[in-house]
Parts: sequence; structure tokens; C-alpha cells
Amino acid sequence: MRSALDRLTSWFGFALAAVLIVAGALLAYGSSFISDNVKEQLSQQNITMPTADKLTTQAQKDALTKYAGQKMTTGDQAKAFADHYILVHMNTQSNNKTYEEVSGEYMKAVKTAPDAAETKALGDLRQSLFMGNTLRGLLLNAYAFGTMATVAMWAAIGAFLGGIVFLVLGALGLRHAKRVETPARA
Repeated sequence: MRSALDRLTSWFGFALAAVLIVAGALLAYGSSFISDNVKEQLSQQNITMPTADKLTTQAQKDALTKYAGQKMTTGDQAKAFADHYILVHMNTQSNNKTYEEVSGEYMKAVKTAPDAAETKALGDLRQSLFMGNTLRGLLLNAYAFGTMATVAMWAAIGAFLGGIVFLVLGALGLRHAKRVETPARA
């Protein structure tokens, strides 16, 4: 009876090992695919990270100095650029107002003084904030996908390690099943 239970448990372990190894391979492929696409898409934009002399705040220096002058190719670079370069410029231009707030002011100004210089300035600011928000959103999506690639790679490593553990345990279980079976025959 013990021998049969050991064999059953061992074969279940082998099946689980196979599932984990296949999952690990799929996760590794997914990680590689995502990483390659993030790099390719960001490289095509030909964005160069700002150099140290362009960084004005300590937060910018802390976040961007390590990437200074590099071509943007990673999600981490994209997030740093979006949050500490683009957003800083948008907030500086708009006195920390959001696109929605500036757009609302512009819509009111168009109704009351459509030809005024202030209305044109609000329209230009609105357009700049729209473009900045769009670029930030795209870059933050690249960051999100880059993070998914990293998580998938760690999950692949975990799945491979789990698969190896279950292979070893399965082999040990079959070995134990033979040992239990042999004395019973004697």
C-alpha cells in the first residue's frame, strides 16, 4: 500500500513539474517578448534623456541623473522622464493646473472673449497640456509593460525552480517506493 501511494504521489509530482516547466517557458517567452517590444517602441521614438545641466529640481536630479544623455529604451527610463521631466514642465507652464482645469477656463474664455490674447494663450496652454498628458500616458504604459516583463521573468524563474524541486521530489518518491516494496517481497 505504501509503495503504491509513493508512486502515485511521485507521478503527480512529475506532472506538476512538467506544468511548472511549461509555465516557466511561457512566462520567460512572454517576458522576453514584452521587453523586446518596449525597447523597440521606445527606441523608435528616439528620445534622449535630458543631460544633468537641464535638470532644475533636486527631484529631477535624483530621478534622471542616472539616465542622463542615454537613449530611452526601458520602462524605468520612460517613467522617470514622464514623472520628473514632462510633468515638471507641464506644472511649471500651468501653475500646477491640470489639463481639465485649463480646458474649462479656455472653454469659458472662448464664450466670453473669443478673440482675446488671454484666450489664445489659454488655448495654447491647453494644447501643450494635452500633448504632454498624451506623451506621459504613452510613456507610463511603456513603464507598465516593462514592469509586467520583469514580473513575468521572476515568475518564470520561480516556476522553473518549482519544477526542478518537484522533479527531484518525484524521483526521491519513486526511489522510496522501491525501497518500501523490496523489503515487503523478502
